[in-house]
Amino acid sequence: MAKPLIQMALDSLDYDQTVKLAGLVAPYVDILEIGTPCIKYNGIRLVKELKARFPNKKVLVDLKTMDAGLYEAKPFFQAGGDICTVLGVSGLATIKGVIEAANAYGKEAQIDLINVPDKAGLAREAAGAGAHIMGVHTGLDAQAAGQTPFADLQAISNLGLPIKISVAGGINASTVQQVAKAGASIVVVGAAIYGAASPSAAAKEIRGLVDAL
Repeated sequence: MAKPLIQMALDSLDYDQTVKLAGLVAPYVDILEIGTPCIKYNGIRLVKELKARFPNKKVLVDLKTMDAGLYEAKPFFQAGGDICTVLGVSGLATIKGVIEAANAYGKEAQIDLINVPDKAGLAREAAGAGAHIMGVHTGLDAQAAGQTPFADLQAISNLGLPIKISVAGGINASTVQQVAKAGASIVVVGAAIYGAASPSAAAKEIRGLVDAL
């Protein structure tokens, strides 16, 4: 089993705090994710800043695009983003637009399956259209209601599609190995790191657990 990449969700609205946190965790993670609230608040300047400071890390821009896929994603790929997300519920035309933008720059499009009723069906369609990453995502509101991403991860993994699978939704030190063993290519960790007393120590612990697989 290939070891999954570790993605850090940067969700703060504060620009300087986001850059500082990225610096603390960068030695232990593979992908720096600019979360949706963060990118809405700070914009393309933050993409350029993180890519300049951490050129060896992938930068994911969690746009959650809902329309105008090509038009919306293109400037973020131009600015140095390596992955942009598009909502699965946006429909195949919008998804194809983000895929087209990604391919034009040699980057990746991630399809977020949050709130998609037929996740398996959409995953098959999006993979057929050339999607690079499928995002199994249990949002914050769903997490608060007690939901986890494990069943959805297993269902998408069982499809055997030629894509990477990213998993987000309350992952922490006690569950990261379980997620990896269940078929995740990318494990997304947020609050378990940025909410810790020492984010760098928490990130190092997650790194160690993944490397031990």
